[in-house]
Amino acid sequence: MSESMSKRKLLAAIADEDTVTGLLLAGIGQISNEPGKETNFLTVIPGKTTVEHIEDAFTEFTSTRDDIAILLINQHLADLIRYKVDNYTNAFPAILEIPSKDHPYDPEKDSILKKVRRLFGE
Repeated sequence: MSESMSKRKLLAAIADEDTVTGLLLAGIGQISNEPGKETNFLTVIPGKTTVEHIEDAFTEFTSTRDDIAILLINQHLADLIRYKVDNYTNAFPAILEIPSKDHPYDPEKDSILKKVRRLFGE
């Protein structure tokens, strides 16, 4: 395993409060004193968290940090930054769009599923 791959051990999340709470209770939370790596999650609060803040977190988790293996993002939040999600081409961290309590998963919107379908000619 390459050195850069061995560093990638964390899950990160950009999600609503209920989803982040569940993920933190499951043990994905990481809080560090290391500059630029303070937390591995963004709790999106409707009316308070801006789209720019979501974009910044996405960029941080996918481009800046070298310790994230998988980024979980609520699909309805991925829709807000769909151009960034659709244009993301790196293998790591892997991006997984997940449902939330109030927003069910729609496979037609999932950029990864679309890429897989194109690969298999569907």
